[in-house]
Amino acid sequence: MKNYFLLLMLALNSMVAFSQNNDLTTWFEQTKGMQTPRYKESVDYCIRLASASPKVNYFSFGKSAQGRDLPLLIIDSEGITDPTILANSGKAVLLIQACIHSGESDGKDAGFLLIRDLISKPGLTSLLNHVSILFIPILNVDGHERFGPFNRINQNGPEEMGWRTTAQNLNLNRDYMKADAPEIQAWQRLFDRWNPDMFIDCHVTDGADYQYVLTYALETKGNMEKNLAQWTEESLEPYLTEQMQKAGMPIFPYVEFRRWHDPRSGLVKWTAPPMLSQGYAACRNRPGLLIESHMLKPYKQRVLANYELLKQVIIFMDKEYVQLKKLNREADLYTSSEAFRKEPFGLSWTEVMDDSTMTDFLGFEYSIDTSDLSGGLWFKYDNTKPCTWKLPIFSHNIPESKVNLPEAYLIPPQWTDVIQRLKNHGIRYKTLSRDLDIETSTLRFRNVKWQSRSYEGRIKVNYELSDSTETRIFPEGSVIIEMSQPLAKVIAHLLEPGSPDSYASWGFFNTILEQKEYVESYVMEVEARKMLAASPRLKEEFEQKKLDPKFAANPDAILRWFHSKSPWWDTQFNVYPVGRITEKSTLEEILKYSSD
Repeated sequence: MKNYFLLLMLALNSMVAFSQNNDLTTWFEQTKGMQTPRYKESVDYCIRLASASPKVNYFSFGKSAQGRDLPLLIIDSEGITDPTILANSGKAVLLIQACIHSGESDGKDAGFLLIRDLISKPGLTSLLNHVSILFIPILNVDGHERFGPFNRINQNGPEEMGWRTTAQNLNLNRDYMKADAPEIQAWQRLFDRWNPDMFIDCHVTDGADYQYVLTYALETKGNMEKNLAQWTEESLEPYLTEQMQKAGMPIFPYVEFRRWHDPRSGLVKWTAPPMLSQGYAACRNRPGLLIESHMLKPYKQRVLANYELLKQVIIFMDKEYVQLKKLNREADLYTSSEAFRKEPFGLSWTEVMDDSTMTDFLGFEYSIDTSDLSGGLWFKYDNTKPCTWKLPIFSHNIPESKVNLPEAYLIPPQWTDVIQRLKNHGIRYKTLSRDLDIETSTLRFRNVKWQSRSYEGRIKVNYELSDSTETRIFPEGSVIIEMSQPLAKVIAHLLEPGSPDSYASWGFFNTILEQKEYVESYVMEVEARKMLAASPRLKEEFEQKKLDPKFAANPDAILRWFHSKSPWWDTQFNVYPVGRITEKSTLEEILKYSSD
C-alpha cells in the first residue's frame, strides 16, 4: 500500500511539473495572445510536444512548392502512428487543419494549446481514450512565411501573420478537386491513407461585423449522405451550440447576407461545393466542420474560442465515436451501392429564396451612408451598441443540376494527368488489357466559351452538352473506374462535365475543344455544291439553317457548316474522351479484359 501511494504521489508531481513546464508554454501565451509563431518556431513546438509525450508524434506528410516540410502531429493515447492499426483499434480519427490561409492562424495556436492540455491536464487526457487526432498546424507553409503586419487589412491581430495564398499564388481552399498545388496533393494522400472520421478546417472571416466570436459551417444538406447529415444536424450541431453558449461564447452558422455587409437583408446558408474543404469531406462521406473566427475580435479572444470549440468536438466524439464510425461505414457502403446510382445525383446546388424561417441574430447597430469618396455604400458598425435582430434565414437548398450516374467511366490512356490525379484522390481503377470496341454514353460539347480571365491558375470553360450512345474504340491501357466504391461522389464531380468542379470545367480537356484541321474556302465552295446536289435532305436542312439571318450573312459560318457535314470533318472534335458505361452487362463484359 505504501508503494502504491508513493507511485501515485510521484505521478501527480510529474503531472504538475509537466503542466508547469515553460518549454511547453506556447508562443501565443508568451506574447500574451498578441503573436503567432513563424514556421520554424511552429515546427520546433511540434517537436517539443512530441519529445514531451509518447502520445504525440511529429511527421512531415509532404513538401510545399518551395520545398518546406508540411508538418503533422499524430496524437494517440497509445502512440499509434500506423493508420491500419488505428483503424482496427476502434478509435475515431479527427483531422484538424489550420493555416490553409496562413494569415488566419487562430486554429494553429488553439491547436497547440489544446494538444498540450490533452497530454497534460488530468481532466482532458481521458478524451484520447476513444479519439485520435491528426493535426496540421500549417497547411500553407510557403504563404505562412510571407510574414508581415499588413497581410490582412480586415483582421484584428495577431501582430504579424502569413499570406492567404501559396508561393504559386494558389488558394488551397479552391483546390481540393483539381489539386494543382503540391500541398493539396499531399493532403489528399494523407486523407486517403488515414480516412479520418471527422474533419475540421480553421479559418477567419471577412464580411460584416456582429457579436459572435465564432461562426461555423456543417454540411447538413445537399452533398452530405442523409444519415450522416441527420446525425450532424440533430446531434452534433445542437451539442456544440449549447456547450459554446454555456462557455459564454455563443456561435452561429456561417452565413452570407442577401445584400453584402447588410445582415438585416436576411441570412443565406449554402451548400459547399467540393472544391472547398468541408464540401470535399462531405463528398467523401465525412462530417466537415468549418470554423470561422470573427476577424474584428481580438486575437486572444478568437484563439480561446477556437480552443473551446475544438475541445467540445473532441468531447462529443469521445461520447459518439461508435455511432460516428458506424454512420461513416454505412455511408461508404451506400455510396458504393447500386441504390445510390439509381438516384439522380446533384452536381450543383442553389438556395431557395422564397423559403425562409425566422431566427435571432446577435449583431451591432449600424448605419448605411453614401460615401462622398467612392460614391458607394458605406457601412458603419457601432460595436458599443449590441442588438438582437429577428431575421429571415434561407437554409433550403435544392439541386441546380442533376445527372443519372453510370456504372463506370472509361478514360483512354493518353490522359495521364487526369488518371494520376484520380489515383491521388484514392480512387480505384482497373486497366484494359487489350483494345476493345465498347458501346458507351458519349457526351459532346457545344456552344463552348472560355471565361474571360484566369481563376486559380486556369481558364475555366462553359458549355452545353448533348448525349448519344455510340460504339467507340478504347485502346489497351484505358482505365475503368467503377462507381461501386466509397468515392463515387468524388468521381462523379470530377468526371461528369456538368459539374462545376469537373476536370472538363477546369480545362483539363481543352485540347479536344480546339479545331485542328481546316478547309480553304475555294475548296469548300466546290465540295458544298457537290454535297447539295447529292443530298436533297441536306439541301432542305441548309434552307432551314439560312432562316437564321446571322448565319445567312456569314460566309465563313456557312462553309464551316458544310465542312462539319462532310466526311473530312474531325469526328473527335468536341467529343468528351471519357466514356460512360451505363449498362451493368457492358461493364461485366469489359471487366473480362481488365487487370488491377
